[in-house]
Amino acid sequence: MTRALILSIAIAASPAAALETQNGSVTVSSVVTGLDQPWAVAPLPDGSLLVTERDGALLRVVDGKARQVRGAPQVVAAGQGGLLDITAARDFATSRTIFLTYAKKQGRGSGTALAAAELSADGTRLEGLRDLFVSAPGGETGRHFGSRVVEGRDGTLFVTIGDRGDRPSAQDRALHNGSVVRVNRDGTVPRDNPFVGQDGVLPEIWSYGHRNPQGAGLDARGTLWTSEHGARGGDEVNQIKKGANFGWPLISYGVHYSGAKIGFGSSKSGMEQPAHYWDPSIAPSGLMVYQGDMFPQWKGDMFVGSLKFSYISRLDVSGSSVREVEQIESDDTLRVRDIVEDTDGSILFISVGAGAVYRISR
Repeated sequence: MTRALILSIAIAASPAAALETQNGSVTVSSVVTGLDQPWAVAPLPDGSLLVTERDGALLRVVDGKARQVRGAPQVVAAGQGGLLDITAARDFATSRTIFLTYAKKQGRGSGTALAAAELSADGTRLEGLRDLFVSAPGGETGRHFGSRVVEGRDGTLFVTIGDRGDRPSAQDRALHNGSVVRVNRDGTVPRDNPFVGQDGVLPEIWSYGHRNPQGAGLDARGTLWTSEHGARGGDEVNQIKKGANFGWPLISYGVHYSGAKIGFGSSKSGMEQPAHYWDPSIAPSGLMVYQGDMFPQWKGDMFVGSLKFSYISRLDVSGSSVREVEQIESDDTLRVRDIVEDTDGSILFISVGAGAVYRISR
């Protein structure tokens, strides 16, 4: 029996459930179940969804049924690597373009790559798949790929990359490890990137000193925010700034897993402070700043999924200051990997623990 058929049989709509929040009752309902290590979800204008599974499968979900989309990139599905993020281009309705990040084979290891392709008119296959960016080889471990892709307001693409388990490399700008990179939609380097023309610095780098940013999103002003895994404690939310050094592994509010102090402690001149940090760690993943109309009381709030404690963190954002104000938790928020706003203002999130995509709505 084919995987696509198995998925269609396995999906069964579960009843919607009420969930109490600080701003009243909302409804949580399943969109699709029976998924294997889902990593990211992207809503499309026609109401369908694209979902990545870490083992390399790309799925299109229509009316609660998932079918595999042919033509996804070949991935290295090992450790934390595989087929990772997916984002529909802002002009998808006319271009049919999507952006994917994945672990691409590099010698004996693999690196974070960004690809683009067009979804066929019938939604069954990717066409014109091409790599826009491939990170400089930075290690053979299967850890810390980061790997969110966000389209900026100017059409450039931001990609987050972790330190690949090699802590010092996050300060080495001759590597892409531990950085947020920025490229044009055709894969070229924007001329206004901060390190263009500097000897020994890779020109794609926008910011550096990151440990493992697994969440990223824009606010209403077009500012990029990330959520990042610390070590033991010190998970962070960061407001990304052009050319900035976010300090890993020289500063952190956490400690090494051994309990040893990290670098210089929590601050050092010339290095950015987090907008918010969690201690103990929550293992933050997907990040979204809500801009819809379905929940006007949440407009401008940030939502971050927790892989460790299985809840959705709601954070108040005031300028560059961020504070957690609520933990939204139910039987469905099991290891929340991704969270995005749908086209109607409802909120979609991936529960890795349940192997499902859920919707929060009125």
